[in-house]
Amino acid sequence: MNARHTRAAAVDAIQRELTAFARRARGRAAELHPELSLVAYSILDLVLERGGCQATDLAEQFLLDKSTVSRQVGALEKLGYLEREVDPGNRRNHILHATAAGRVVAKEAERRRREAFTARFADWTDADVEAMASYLIRYNRGD
Repeated sequence: MNARHTRAAAVDAIQRELTAFARRARGRAAELHPELSLVAYSILDLVLERGGCQATDLAEQFLLDKSTVSRQVGALEKLGYLEREVDPGNRRNHILHATAAGRVVAKEAERRRREAFTARFADWTDADVEAMASYLIRYNRGD
């Protein structure tokens, strides 16, 4: 097998495995909280990470259309996990913030995700886990 064919096969395997990973992540989101999708969890996590942000920031970050973000934000507000605040810099805009309940549900979801990942990597060496982390960081940065 030549190097070109081997690389193409490896790229195909990566694509297949990342797709399987995404499907598993969507399924796990339902286990963590039946009312929240993976997108909703991701939105809540980003709002927490940034200490608040606008819905347009979420759409840009996740490459989603505004209507999708609006539905997800609405669901999170209805559950009491997000709230809107008028942006003091531009009163026509709103800043989304996690509520106390949103912080609690996000913290619990993070704990469960960490447990699941820790279990998944239990028989991996530290070097393998560190390599996987560095490859994913590099991939997501686009290097």
